[in-house]
This record gives sequence, structure tokens and C-alpha cells, in this order.
Amino acid sequence: MPTLPPLGAHISVAGGLATAFERAADLGCDAIQIFVKNANQWRGRELGDEEVGTFRASHAGSAVGPLMAHASYLINLAAADGEIREKSVAALADELDRCVRLGVGGLVVHPGAHLGAGDDTGIDRVAAGLDRVLALVADPADTPCRILLENTAGQGTCLGHRLEHLAAMRAQVAVPQRIGVCLDTCHAFAAGYAIHEAAGYEDFVAAVAELLGLDALGGMHLNDSVKPFASRRDRHAHLGEGEIGLDAFARLLQDPRFSTVPMVLETEPGDEMAGHRKDLEILRGLVPSGEKKPAKKRKSRRVS
Repeated sequence: MPTLPPLGAHISVAGGLATAFERAADLGCDAIQIFVKNANQWRGRELGDEEVGTFRASHAGSAVGPLMAHASYLINLAAADGEIREKSVAALADELDRCVRLGVGGLVVHPGAHLGAGDDTGIDRVAAGLDRVLALVADPADTPCRILLENTAGQGTCLGHRLEHLAAMRAQVAVPQRIGVCLDTCHAFAAGYAIHEAAGYEDFVAAVAELLGLDALGGMHLNDSVKPFASRRDRHAHLGEGEIGLDAFARLLQDPRFSTVPMVLETEPGDEMAGHRKDLEILRGLVPSGEKKPAKKRKSRRVS
């Protein structure tokens, strides 16, 4: 019987960062994602040594292994020179420093939007911004933390909806080993990767391996999609309630290439985390101990 990868969810840190581990235990998570500061503000409150110590001790005493954080949604490393770019570099450096102190293994960030400058210019800006961030924050051997570029659905001028974008960004940075990737199922599907079909799933994994290397994969976001295939719209749905279908998630969970990759939900947690509880129950039920759930039939293909 296949062994499940580390599974969990994006967990609230309301009441203090260390409270995430109590919520994780309630859900039975062995991997989680958190915010290390308010995701809708440029600056965060100071992180004291005592809080860092409490967090690390709580993590060590929990069943949670892999730990990721998601960076602020305000950050746009693809922005032109100016206030937003400077704030983005400073904010990402601050979050990376927090992650290093807390022992977080991966900091997920959206690459950004080029705002009309074009993909190539935007990619160059992201790579240059990442170099500036990495120069500001050392990566100690005992608590390394990679920046994980997240693939996107491709709304507007957002970069990252093609794996080639992420590969180009990593290829340009001075220290590529400090840059990894986090793959979101909803975003891949909405961007035109047919992960809901068996052949499309294999094509997607082959592209990841060829363009990025499987070693670059630091985490996955398991989200169904409200919007249809290749819609270029980012709207998460609870598992089995969207357009992707459960077979895609079953393939991911049973794929030995991803057996150690942390996979976390970013669906609505709901009251008392009922949404996360239901989605995790669905995921755990997809690894054979019984019958496979049928997938919806769709006629679709990978779109460039």
C-alpha cells in the first residue's frame, strides 16, 4: 500500500505563531503552511527571541515535519524600479529572515506581475529581485530556507503560469539552489495543464522534471478549481467540488516521485476548521484501501 506524502493545510496563527501546532494536531497534519506576518501588510511586528524559541520548541514537540510559509500577497518582484519594487524586496527579505529564525524550510511567493512590460522583462526583474533578497539574508546550514516560486493561473500580467517562466527565473539567479518551486494544482489546471487527465498529468510531471528538476519541488498546494480548464482564473474549491476531479489528487498522492513532498490545502478552513477536516479526510481516503472514485469525463487538452 502506498505511503501518503506529508499532508496538511494552511493553518491560522491567530493568538501567536506557535498556536499553529495545536490546530495542526487537531487536524492530524504532518505538514503545514503558515503566515509569519500579516500577509496584507508590508511591515510586520517585531519577532522576539522568546517567541522564536517557543515556536521552535512547539514544532519539535509536534507531529509536524515539513513547514512552509506563504509570503505577503503585496510582494511584486516583477515591478519596475520604484516604491513597490523596493518595498517588495524589503518585505521578502524580512519574511525570509523570519523563516530562517523560525526554522521554516520553504517560503512560498508569487513571482509577480509585469504590468505590461512583457514576460521577458518581468522575468529579468524577478531574478534580479531574488538576487537582492538572497544577498540580504544568509542561509545557515542548520536552518536552510528556500524561496519557493509558486506557479500561477496567469490572470492579467501575472508571471508563472508557464513552467518555463519559473525555470528562467531560477536559471538567472546567482545561487539557484536557494530557489525552489511550489506547485498549485488549481493554478496548473487553470493555466492550461491538463492534470485532470492521466496523459496530461504525466505530461505535466515530465515538464516539471525537464524544466525545473524534481529536486526543486519544495511543496505542493492541493486545491480544486472553481473555474474551468485553461480559464486563467484563480479560484480555489474544496476537493471534489471543483472542475479538476478527485482522480488527479489520487494520482499525486500515489506518485512515488512525490512521496516526500509536503502537500497542503489552501481551501477555505470553515468554522472550527471543518472545511480542512473534510478535505483531509477526502485525501486520506484516496490512497487504496478500497475503491477508486470515478473521474468526470472531459474533452480538453493542454493549452499554451
